[in-house]
Amino acid sequence: MFNEAIIIPVIMAVIEILKGVGLPKKFGALAALVLGIVIGIFFLDQPQIKLRIFQGVIYGLSASGLYSGAKNAIEEVRMRRK
Repeated sequence: MFNEAIIIPVIMAVIEILKGVGLPKKFGALAALVLGIVIGIFFLDQPQIKLRIFQGVIYGLSASGLYSGAKNAIEEVRMRRK
């Protein structure tokens, strides 16, 4: 039903929008996890709800980890240039 290849970037984009409208940065990872679970429950085609929730958790954690990793890499490059 839903192309799973775009779930992680969609979660990242939604979290960035939420941060732009006032979500504190410290809640970004939690919001990504919750959003991943919601997407898993309502948009994935797994036959069992447990599998959809588990996949949603994986997508949410992946999105928050990908954002964090990219942010840390950019900060490291900036520090080395100085």
